[in-house]
Amino acid sequence: MPDAVLVSDFDGTMTADDFYRLVATRLLPPEALAPWDEYRAGRMTHFQALKTIFSRIRAPEEDVLAVVADMGLDPGLAASLDKLRRGGFEVVVASAGCDWYIRRLLAGAGVTLEVHANPGTYRPGGPLVMDAPPASPLTCPETGVDKAAVVRDAASRASVVAFAGDGFADLPAALLVPRERRFARADLAQALAARGETFRTFSVWSDIADMLLAGEART
Repeated sequence: MPDAVLVSDFDGTMTADDFYRLVATRLLPPEALAPWDEYRAGRMTHFQALKTIFSRIRAPEEDVLAVVADMGLDPGLAASLDKLRRGGFEVVVASAGCDWYIRRLLAGAGVTLEVHANPGTYRPGGPLVMDAPPASPLTCPETGVDKAAVVRDAASRASVVAFAGDGFADLPAALLVPRERRFARADLAQALAARGETFRTFSVWSDIADMLLAGEART
């Protein structure tokens, strides 16, 4: 059993950019993000929005992998993970994105992590097909992977649980951890602030590791 668990979002949290935004900018027409607007308006689920955006990709796989490479995975990730593990932390990735690019980026960085993400495959010439994960206590129709359920699972195994994220869909998970172990930026920070909730900000993922290991977030 771990002493402590950090549950972390991936796109925009471990990386500088979200895959869906980057691929839309690089490889899709201007209206490609319309499904995201539908999600924000409550007319489409988060999962449906991403699945639809990904279904519109038509490009050689190497072009899409070039976009993946440009997502900006934190260069300090491997070293920070090593420090966290030595400090008693287990790190779990909980993503509403697609494991097709997540696992490639982590493998390229020489990193092995427990990953909960929506499965997907890239067909020759496109598209990226993202599927819903098999039904389990850690899944839900809205996002595929239920990040709040992943946090609750971590809390059943460890007395110290932290969460890091950047998106609106991260809000339920973030609210399950104490404010001193709640790390947010971008849309998640905006959503928390709108509720009057406090949180800790970060610039790159390695900042989170440093703050957790500094001690003030462990108590």
